[in-house]
Amino acid sequence: MTGLTHFDAEGAAHMVDVSAKADSKRVAVATGWVKMSTETLAIIESGTAAKGDVIGVARLAGIMGAKRTSDLIPLCHPLPIAKVAVELEADDALPGLRVTATVATTGKTGVEMEALTAVSTACLTVYDMAKAVQKDMEIGGLRLLSKTGGKSGDWKAPAP
Repeated sequence: MTGLTHFDAEGAAHMVDVSAKADSKRVAVATGWVKMSTETLAIIESGTAAKGDVIGVARLAGIMGAKRTSDLIPLCHPLPIAKVAVELEADDALPGLRVTATVATTGKTGVEMEALTAVSTACLTVYDMAKAVQKDMEIGGLRLLSKTGGKSGDWKAPAP
């Protein structure tokens, strides 16, 4: 199982031992989107959705999702998260909302999964809060945009 760090020599899943790694500042940025009709987007932007402030609640859900990542993803380490910022931006070209999450820590392992979980949770919350208006919204584009720090160094996604 070369290259897959979450498997031992026998192929069994295990949590990677990071105890010998040095602490370093780590930042990860992820993105995704929720496509919807222009009518649904207008309702969300106007703040008149039946369940309330869709963007504000989705932002908080994304922050909470990042903080709970190790509870959701079996082999993720619990991390002392120093920063979570979740931005939701209307995009008429989708149409829909683009979600970006930035997560930072100083530690022995990165926060890529936390950034991806923040985006996923925010997107799912948008769907939950607006599904009464539109059930066929689409969630997609979930990906890591960049990460800094750690043994593997900095990384930036190629343009789509």
